[in-house]
Amino acid sequence: MIRNTAKVVTEALSLSPRSRARLADKLLESLNEPRQREVNKLWAAEVEDRIDAYEKGELKVIPGQRVFRNLRTKRKG
Repeated sequence: MIRNTAKVVTEALSLSPRSRARLADKLLESLNEPRQREVNKLWAAEVEDRIDAYEKGELKVIPGQRVFRNLRTKRKG
């Protein structure tokens, strides 16, 4: 078993970064409970919807630096 695992790891590390990321996603997904898989699909759809809204100019965008500055200000106050 350990020898097989080492072989799989060696082969996986020879993949391109994009392919390794896809493999990692698949492996992590395989560990999730069925309910978590559904939650992940819903979040993925939400992300796609937000990207589409951003690209269409329908989404108000606030620079990250401003968001974090506001959060730090609120925490101090």
